[in-house]
Amino acid sequence: MKGALGFISFLSFLSDTTYGDSTQQFGCGNKSSNCRTFCDFCYLDFSGPATDCLSYLFQGVCFRHFNDEMDSLNSTDWCIWGNVRGAYNDFSLCTEEICDCLLIPWPNPLVEQTFVKIHSMFFQDCPTEELSDPPPSIVFALVITPICLIPVMVILVVLKTKNGDGSS
Repeated sequence: MKGALGFISFLSFLSDTTYGDSTQQFGCGNKSSNCRTFCDFCYLDFSGPATDCLSYLFQGVCFRHFNDEMDSLNSTDWCIWGNVRGAYNDFSLCTEEICDCLLIPWPNPLVEQTFVKIHSMFFQDCPTEELSDPPPSIVFALVITPICLIPVMVILVVLKTKNGDGSS
């Protein structure tokens, strides 16, 4: 067990991306120019990259921008993918960037909840392109036809074999 803890400590030393120039008690990614800002904010206001900070950043950065983009569109245009594709993609990239900076896996349950939230706010009334069930009369006709044909086929087989000569 002590060997495993030593190895984990060694790995945390290797994954230290603060390079000794910060007083943060947690690692911070460096994949974008915004990482230092996000990490410093989380450290100062939340004492680390907890889900509370992640949620706050999603709301304050990603969702605010997405909401502004959606407000610039007419609500009838929300259901046209070409109109919302850019804002939706930016929102997705924003959530991914923040998670990468805070070294939190993406996707995660908070990301899923956030996407469900925007779908329920903006896209709930959009028609879906799912296949729907046909009308009951069509279903009835498609089901009853083979059911009625089975007894007719049985009767034809019985009459054909009763003939006895086998030639017909």
